[in-house]
Amino acid sequence: MSGEWIVRGTNRPDADVRLFCFAHAGGGSALFHGWDELLSPEVDVCPVVLPGRESRIRETPFNRMEQLVGPLYEALREHADRPFAFFGHSMGSAVAWEMARKFSASPSGGPLVLFVSGRRAPHLPTRRRLFSDLRDEELMAELGTLNGTPSEVLGRRDLLRLFLPGLRADFELNERHTPLPGPELSCHVSALCGDADPEVDPDEIAAWRDATAGGFTQRMFGGDHFYLKGPRPEVLQAIQEDLRRAMLAHLAG
Repeated sequence: MSGEWIVRGTNRPDADVRLFCFAHAGGGSALFHGWDELLSPEVDVCPVVLPGRESRIRETPFNRMEQLVGPLYEALREHADRPFAFFGHSMGSAVAWEMARKFSASPSGGPLVLFVSGRRAPHLPTRRRLFSDLRDEELMAELGTLNGTPSEVLGRRDLLRLFLPGLRADFELNERHTPLPGPELSCHVSALCGDADPEVDPDEIAAWRDATAGGFTQRMFGGDHFYLKGPRPEVLQAIQEDLRRAMLAHLAG
């Protein structure tokens, strides 16, 4: 059932553009709470929930990108009945990029714009520690340094252990990811990042320029790896501007 992959706050069947959103490792639709209120009614915000988190916590998570891309594409393609865009944060950036390439090679065609956030470009090797190699106790300790796990979860080891299988699978998927066979992107790529993000630096974000034959923009915001939490109105304003620009170019074309 494809409906379980998307958890909306507000359903906008008449929207001009759909924005499919992919969260960080262990994350889900909660990261995008309130986006539908800050973006214009012309945007249908579609947070994607992968197996192993939130309402799908009991499902087996994917730990390799090549396993995920096919089922995810099948789940989303029926929603690609109008112009659409992808947004990914951290691990979600890699998922969004692979989905953009998958759709670009399909009859549906690719996205208007790809938003990537808080992750190095896909052709760059990781220079960071590998969370997927850590033992459970070490992994739980490291989670507190990223500012992405709610304090009420961090304070309960029994609850945290419930999330560990999905979280570890996500880290494996992200850290072992190498670009899958597929076409070069031609859509605009908009890269965003926090200026105090310990997981990625500006050069690694700027390297997304080489991931597309289309246009590229880069924006920095104040904050750490989870600079976009809140949600941040200035971040949503930037997304709105890029979506509007892409829609105008689409209509002109």
